[in-house]
Amino acid sequence: MSSPKTTLRNLIIFAVIVIFSGWIGHGLDLLAGNHSGETPGMLLWLILPLITMLILRTFAGDGWKDAGLKPKLKSNIRWYLIALAAYPVITLLILLTGRLTGWISFDNFSSTLFLNAFAIALIPNFIKNIPEEFVWRGYLTPKVVYLKLNDFMVYLIVGSIWALWHIPYYLFFLDDSTIQSVTSLHKLHFMLLSIPVMIVWTVAYVELRLLTGSVWPLVVMHTIEDAFVNPLLLDGYIHISADKELWISPIYGCLSILLYGLLGLGLRKIRKKKAGNTMMYHGC
Repeated sequence: MSSPKTTLRNLIIFAVIVIFSGWIGHGLDLLAGNHSGETPGMLLWLILPLITMLILRTFAGDGWKDAGLKPKLKSNIRWYLIALAAYPVITLLILLTGRLTGWISFDNFSSTLFLNAFAIALIPNFIKNIPEEFVWRGYLTPKVVYLKLNDFMVYLIVGSIWALWHIPYYLFFLDDSTIQSVTSLHKLHFMLLSIPVMIVWTVAYVELRLLTGSVWPLVVMHTIEDAFVNPLLLDGYIHISADKELWISPIYGCLSILLYGLLGLGLRKIRKKKAGNTMMYHGC
């Protein structure tokens, strides 16, 4: 295990590279004449956090003890179940609220088509989320926790770096048409809203990481989010009244933020009861 000084140094290196990876990638795209879509710059944005993590763990003193490589399935069944159920349950609560208030239309919804789309999306998203979660929850989370900061400071740091990494994606790599299928908001406003959303989501991700000592429940939870929540809007299964999106959107609405925040704080309360009154670091 590295010293706190080494950990802090490496965290600063990691954060700087990660936050600027997309901007560097976009700059390279402009020089090469690539302006949108799945460009080499986008590939750089995707892989640079992983490469940075591998270098820091292997050559810069961070080591692999806290990487959370083992699934620990037998001792964490209930947390895996929560990882599987969190996004569907909360999303269904939001959709029910939208149905009762009339803020969400289900005219284009087909349960058969949606479940087929969900099933098809599981494997590619699972594969995509393995390297991503081993960066954010496998490296960044335990390293920030190791510094013995206040719980809420841990959420803020991890969530902010995760969110800032996404900004070039929304600005440069994600097609405008994709954003327009999710929201009527301007791309810049959607990007800004994504920051508090990711910080709030981070609470549950951090807590599950600490409760389980494994990254794999987070891979599962992130996969379910991508496969279950995103298609509802991207594929047009539901339509939200434009003036109610900020309240009821399953992705960035106030109700969504509230429910995911309560989930994370509930998990925190459980961990506190199990581990005392300080942020638990157990070689996670």
